[in-house]
Amino acid sequence: MAGAVAAAGSAEQFQQLLQRPDRSLVVVHFWAPWAPQCAQMNEVMAALAQEHSQVTFVQLEAEAVPEVSEKYEISSVPTFLFFKNSQKVDRLDGAHAPELTQKVQRHAAGTAPVPGSGGSAKEELHARLRKLINAAPCMLFMKGSPKEPRCGFSRQLVEILSQHGVAFSSFDVFSDEEVRQGLKTFSNWPTYPQLYVAGELIGGLDIVKELEASGELDTICPKAQKLEDRLKSLINKAPVMLFMKGSKQVAKCGFSKQIIEIMNNTGVDYETFDILEDEEVRQGLKSFSNWPTYPQLYVKGELVGGLDIVKELKESGELLPVLKGEN
Repeated sequence: MAGAVAAAGSAEQFQQLLQRPDRSLVVVHFWAPWAPQCAQMNEVMAALAQEHSQVTFVQLEAEAVPEVSEKYEISSVPTFLFFKNSQKVDRLDGAHAPELTQKVQRHAAGTAPVPGSGGSAKEELHARLRKLINAAPCMLFMKGSPKEPRCGFSRQLVEILSQHGVAFSSFDVFSDEEVRQGLKTFSNWPTYPQLYVAGELIGGLDIVKELEASGELDTICPKAQKLEDRLKSLINKAPVMLFMKGSKQVAKCGFSKQIIEIMNNTGVDYETFDILEDEEVRQGLKSFSNWPTYPQLYVKGELVGGLDIVKELKESGELLPVLKGEN
């Protein structure tokens, strides 16, 4: 069945598809019907299936076959697993069409590397690792995410960094087998978590604990922006800033919807911030501005008010001058 994508509706079907003797590579898309990005990636898979007739492409609804999803630690959709001879050889988390295409091409080319290409594949990986290590001033490679660590050491390291107010980004090594294995060799450090500052390896949990005990951690790691400074910079991000529930495109409460309609009719440019996306800002801004509800409208860093005040200004004809900073 060249060019078709198979569906696995049960653990048994999944095993049968993995063991097909005629196919070298099996690519399994763990998807969910409620996630629009999965539908996009199903289209990408269908196109790849046309191109790579020797590869078996399988769709598996993650929540419908929980025993398989749990076995392979599928915590989000879309996730792609790559199998050869029933063994998992690679993984890709997220809707990354270019990376999926590259991985399919690489694995479909066979296990034996093309003569002379081994070096360039290694160079490509090293370039990618360097880019990841330098993706933020402080990078933590961990198992899971800061909100959902998936091992005790990763959890402890996240707690230490948070207690010290360190600004850091993280990378889940479970999401990419190539990075997970490659970084161990690249940095000559065999375990996770691994902490990098300014592109240099600091070490794992033990070393971070030592640095904390000696007081050096605070001097090495960049500090997170204080909430008050962050709120000031958000309020001043654009001349007219609206803090609301939802976005210009999709307001998520009636008051926010009404204020958007009024703002759009003024023809004045404005930017929005969705307070539902950031609990720290949502709570912090109420105290900072001494204004307990949303939406909140700011002009040139100064609070104008909420929906009632904007309605009053509109009725009195003052809204446009206020938005233009003329009042």
